[in-house]
Amino acid sequence: MRIRTDGDYAYRRTAIERAEDFYDCNRTKAVVSACDDVPHFVRAARQVLARDDLMLEQRQKMAETLPTRVVNLNIGDQVIINTD
Repeated sequence: MRIRTDGDYAYRRTAIERAEDFYDCNRTKAVVSACDDVPHFVRAARQVLARDDLMLEQRQKMAETLPTRVVNLNIGDQVIINTD
């Protein structure tokens, strides 16, 4: 698979290089590792934010620390995950 990193897609190179540095491995393994990890982390965040022993304000503050470029967590009566 080839990933375009030119022109409007230049941000992808930086993201891939950050994953490379984080996982301390080659680009392919870094991309695959990030793709494997993200759903697990989002699912875990959702579980933590849905805990009954946390007050709504606590859950909202936690959710404010977790957004990424694409994933945002909104807390109300339920945990809502938005991806842009």
